[in-house]
Amino acid sequence: MLHFLRVREDCHKTISDLHLATLVHPALSPPPLQFSPDVLHENPVDATLRSTMRSRRSHAALLRLGIMAPICCEDFRLLPFTLLLLRLGIVALVCCLGCAREQQGEGPPSLVFKHPKLLSREEPLRALLAQFQRAHPHVQLQEEVLPSSSDQQHLFYVTNLEAGAADFDVFALDVIWVPEFRRAGWLHDLTAYLGPEGLKDFFPHAVEAATYAGRIYAVPWFLDAGVLYYRRDLLDQYGLAPPRTLAELTGAAQRILAGEANPRLAGFVWQGKQYEGLVCVALEFIRAYGGEVLDEQGEPLLTQPAAVAGIGALRALIAQDHVSPPWVTTADEETARHVFAGGEAVFMRNWPYAWALLNAEGSLVRGRVGVTALPGSEAHPGAPTLGGWHLGINRFSRHPDLAWELVSFLTSVESQRSLALAGGLKPTRIAVYKDPRAQQEDPALALFFPLLWSARPRPVTPFYLMLSQVLQGELSAAVAGIKPAEVALSEAEQQIRRILALTPAEERHVQATTE
Repeated sequence: MLHFLRVREDCHKTISDLHLATLVHPALSPPPLQFSPDVLHENPVDATLRSTMRSRRSHAALLRLGIMAPICCEDFRLLPFTLLLLRLGIVALVCCLGCAREQQGEGPPSLVFKHPKLLSREEPLRALLAQFQRAHPHVQLQEEVLPSSSDQQHLFYVTNLEAGAADFDVFALDVIWVPEFRRAGWLHDLTAYLGPEGLKDFFPHAVEAATYAGRIYAVPWFLDAGVLYYRRDLLDQYGLAPPRTLAELTGAAQRILAGEANPRLAGFVWQGKQYEGLVCVALEFIRAYGGEVLDEQGEPLLTQPAAVAGIGALRALIAQDHVSPPWVTTADEETARHVFAGGEAVFMRNWPYAWALLNAEGSLVRGRVGVTALPGSEAHPGAPTLGGWHLGINRFSRHPDLAWELVSFLTSVESQRSLALAGGLKPTRIAVYKDPRAQQEDPALALFFPLLWSARPRPVTPFYLMLSQVLQGELSAAVAGIKPAEVALSEAEQQIRRILALTPAEERHVQATTE
């Protein structure tokens, strides 16, 4: 019998409290920590928590894994805070062990699949898992759905995998986590399972993120890329074509806003909140001007003219061009989608998942929406950021061969076709886009294929999470007008150089990407 289990809320909430306690109540906050780039002192919180872990890595090693940690403490004022964290940690550990015990014991082997809550319809995935269960009656398959927050998912995985948890087998990874988890030794090497064909039928950029030194550590599951949605009816009304450059987008938005004279109508909405979505948008603007965040040797390029121009153009949408509302600096994907779906925006940057929702029955903009490639500058084409999810196998899994059967099944052409047609997810297998039956049932596949093909990954490095944390803060300050773009980018580059200074030169290499 197939068991569909939601992850126990008490367990995940307790784990999250370890990370969020200091943000919730000021009385729980430790005294300010002073950062010194020259000296690293052991933090008693880190030392105590690591002593409970199976794998005892040094503080510097944790930094190299991309796990952020306090770097220096002054005195024993942290002791009460440390004891609080230890209490929370013990409760979380007991809770998780309880979850694990529920899956052990007599009976058929248990195969646990963890994944985030899907923004699209979930029924097609449930149907596929039921199909797998029928084909494997000797297996107790369990689906456990993690919170939708990517940060909470990452925290859960890091906490459990660092401790050598074996109570889940297959799990979905954000494309940016694969290098970090591979370097930490948490992913099974899947190369032998794939055989000589490897992942030739998959989008090359998605494969790059799962590959290191010719070895494959995850299989692309579904794909995302930044795209531009527009109100086709409004562009037709004003005799405008979909914009190819940022200047055309700004001009079209200004013309429509002036003509409509609707104070609730926004010209262009995007993801400006301080989180990973802002990094994706910023990278698209930087690349639209010919820039990059890091070169292939891992050297930061944020103070180069192209990067400054890109972030300056992003801020100008709000401050000078007045096509993006100030509240966009607090918007995520769903904020932007709800505004656009309500008929209150002309253009929107978002991911492909929004297409099916915008055209669903009851949508106010159904049949009036178009989608096209993100605009570039006069000298450079648009460069959408690659997103999506991979499936990996927990290195501590007790049933890796069985886990591979599930990964292979969920990433097969048939399964991806089902998730695309019934669930709205964009496949990672090229064959699905070329399937005449799939094209007939969902014409949007042909529409999205070239948009996804042109997507470029974020820097493929084990230290991406640390870089992203730095970028999120400084980019948020820049787009909100708190700091000039050149100042924010200069400070981000200085912080990134400090991070890189703590790592051996041979480990700073950024995997090359195909343009």
